[in-house]
Amino acid sequence: MLSPFLQRASLISLAFAAMAGSAGSAAAEMALSLYGGYQSAPYSEIDIDGVRAFTAGWEGRSFTWPVYWGARGTLWLDDYQMPNLGIALDFSHTKVYADDETLAKAGWSHFEYSDGLNLLTLNALYRFPLNDSKWTPYVGLGAGINVPHVEVTRPSGRTYGYQFGGPTLQAQAGLAYSFARNWDAFLEYKANYSWVDVNIDSGDSMKSNIWTNAVNLGVSFSF
Repeated sequence: MLSPFLQRASLISLAFAAMAGSAGSAAAEMALSLYGGYQSAPYSEIDIDGVRAFTAGWEGRSFTWPVYWGARGTLWLDDYQMPNLGIALDFSHTKVYADDETLAKAGWSHFEYSDGLNLLTLNALYRFPLNDSKWTPYVGLGAGINVPHVEVTRPSGRTYGYQFGGPTLQAQAGLAYSFARNWDAFLEYKANYSWVDVNIDSGDSMKSNIWTNAVNLGVSFSF
């Protein structure tokens, strides 16, 4: 069997390939992007079986393995008389770790979504071309799902595995720079708000609303 990481990568590749096929049939512009950067998350409340249990302080640890990263496929609607409007499928391997204070307060030894608070969203992007400039600002809004890898170890038991968490909203704003034919570099801010509802040991449910912030640096290839 494929590892969870390879399964995830295969599904994303198939989705991007489908978008590329659509771009080819419509003769529209397609852009494939990869990015990484610094991602963090503020405090959020943790509910166990509908009861407020504690407040979690999160660490992003963007550059520790598995690192924070993302991939995006954007179909720009050139041939639909809307050349500055794009439809984007965006996957990001976002992650959060409960800090030491949270673990001590909860009495848990381990609590994180470190193999991903994985986010898959469908977004509308709008770009603002500047006359005779290689710089292009853009903004975006979208929605999708989160699929966290739930890692909880507490006195009553251990939870470890992927689950469907719930819906996610996304907003972003960035600036792209064309440095070569068909190639752009970009810097952006991206925010996600995720409703995470998962199961843990002893038949308990755990809910939290997690807001993640990221500053991304990436590269795009258009065709």
